[in-house]
Amino acid sequence: MPDPIADNQSMLAQRTLKSITRAVGVGLHTGQRVELTLRPAAPDTGIVFRRVDLPVPVEIPVRAESVCDTRGLASTLSPGGDPGAPKVNTVEHLMSACAGLGIDNLLIDITAEEVPILDGSAASFVYLLQSAGVVEQEVSKRFLRVLKTVEVREGEGVRAKWARLEPHHGYKLSFEIDFGHPAVDQTGQRAVFDFSEGHYPRDIARARTFGFTKDVEMMRSRGLSLGGSLDNAIVVNDERVLNAEGLRYDDEFTKHKILDAIGDLYIAGRPMLAAYSAYRSGHALNNLLLRKLLEDPGAFEVVSFERASDAPRGFAEPAPAW
Repeated sequence: MPDPIADNQSMLAQRTLKSITRAVGVGLHTGQRVELTLRPAAPDTGIVFRRVDLPVPVEIPVRAESVCDTRGLASTLSPGGDPGAPKVNTVEHLMSACAGLGIDNLLIDITAEEVPILDGSAASFVYLLQSAGVVEQEVSKRFLRVLKTVEVREGEGVRAKWARLEPHHGYKLSFEIDFGHPAVDQTGQRAVFDFSEGHYPRDIARARTFGFTKDVEMMRSRGLSLGGSLDNAIVVNDERVLNAEGLRYDDEFTKHKILDAIGDLYIAGRPMLAAYSAYRSGHALNNLLLRKLLEDPGAFEVVSFERASDAPRGFAEPAPAW
């Protein structure tokens, strides 16, 4: 007779935190002080934000249909995607860290409408999650496996942008940028990250968000980037990077776009088995891609692995340390 304990140990399981952890920072766009409290959650909870600053706390589950806005250079969620409901903005870096460490279930109490930017990357969130400890749960991890190619495109000629998901036994992302800017053009214009070979905390998590001085005045007139600074973003003028320490990676701009894409796609609520590729994509196009995938029942399936050895490389290992 099979040993149920041995069988359970061989299963590729869902993950949550071992203990509570907290962070305080400011929102990149609002400049507001905000506190985050990350709590363990039961199996199959998914990742849920809770606006605890409101008279009656509001829960905002992380799902593709919860995205209500992507115009503010960030992904914004609300219950059911209702634009008039309470929101939580700029979720992509925290979601990317959760995806990178394989966190399936998490409750996130937040005291304002924007996730703190911290250092502009996912590294601080990775540190927070790892400091709390990551534990496996006695339920199978469920993946979204892409079964056929799905693509979205926007613009023509030099304005063209696109993003694509293709079937792949694993999770691989490739991204190409083209800003036509001397400082950016000197760096890597294309990057690839494969979860089966790479090391998310080391290879991707430290890539910071970036902005151009010529855009700052326009963004601030629209109430955006009020909390942005050289401490939490790469800032580029007409010719060069202004941060005294320079770049963390030779291709940091492109790697940050991969970091964002990992976070945007994890808004599906499950880890993905697919090959993602994109050219000049952003939050809006990534969300369109996700919605197009989920609108076609024949384009994906939800799968789990009762034997971890059957899963693609990179998913069965413990959450990687730095």
